[in-house]
Amino acid sequence: QVQLVESGGGLVQPGGSLRLSCAASGFTFSSYAMYWYRQAPGKERELVASITSTGRNTNYADSVKGRFTIARDNAKKMVSLQMHNLKPEDTAVYYCKALSSLTNYWGQGTQVTVSS
Repeated sequence: QVQLVESGGGLVQPGGSLRLSCAASGFTFSSYAMYWYRQAPGKERELVASITSTGRNTNYADSVKGRFTIARDNAKKMVSLQMHNLKPEDTAVYYCKALSSLTNYWGQGTQVTVSS
């Protein structure tokens, strides 16, 4: 059974930090590129960060460059998103996604709220 389970969301003050994790099971994790998306209320889901299957290459949305870092551990079948200097506009449900040439899988999401 394929599963992507996100964790680490919560309420944080502006300027604070959070680390999101996504645990994968049921598929060959090391063969998949991994992505973090987010969706704020009333907005479309947007790509936040991506990492190749080997972890060699990463990409970020302009809005999070320099503040967020994506990383993966293929041995542990996990991908993380370290978020610093959080802003109210980062408030959203964050989803991880696994993508190969044949298919893709989504997690259920974790809520991140940035508010004072």
